[in-house]
Amino acid sequence: MRLGLLGPANDRDDLLERAVRFLTKDLPVHRAVYLGLDAALERVVGALASLAVGDDPNVGALWQRAAQRCAQASPSELDAFLEAERERLALMVFGSLPGADTRLVELLNGKVAVMIHDKALLDEDDIASATYLVFGKSAEPLVKPIGSRWFLSPGPLETHGIMLLEDGPDGVEMTLFDAQCREVRRERLSAGTSARLQVSS
Repeated sequence: MRLGLLGPANDRDDLLERAVRFLTKDLPVHRAVYLGLDAALERVVGALASLAVGDDPNVGALWQRAAQRCAQASPSELDAFLEAERERLALMVFGSLPGADTRLVELLNGKVAVMIHDKALLDEDDIASATYLVFGKSAEPLVKPIGSRWFLSPGPLETHGIMLLEDGPDGVEMTLFDAQCREVRRERLSAGTSARLQVSS
């Protein structure tokens, strides 16, 4: 399982578009969550989907697109159609937080990850049940263990804003990327350890 985490764009749709392209083409994820509270992800993903397949990128219009473009298509045109639809399909892994106090939950290596915008809204049940507490509202990236739990934030997209959590046989590995999609930190999130986030320049 590869979970992508995107920090708030803060009106920088260009940075969010770069991050979305990165998580679809260079580092394909199974799911990605935008931790901001604006409509930036919907704008960016919608624009990329329209760029790939046309003005109506909705799933419901797939058969109409196929009928219009494939009935008399050459093999190369069919290949192009399928590749465009694959690009659209890849964008469906992205989702946003439904609201300021709404949590999303994911399982990573059998452990619960709770995702929310503001960590101040985490309650006792969230903290008791989760190993990974992920939030978007942060001036900088955060990777902080407290006991057996990890508090994680990718930070804003102006500086960093892209985090990958990947589970495997040895646990969950965190990778942090900067705004140019360059890896700046990698760490295995082991329970009961202590670490400080150090970002390389």
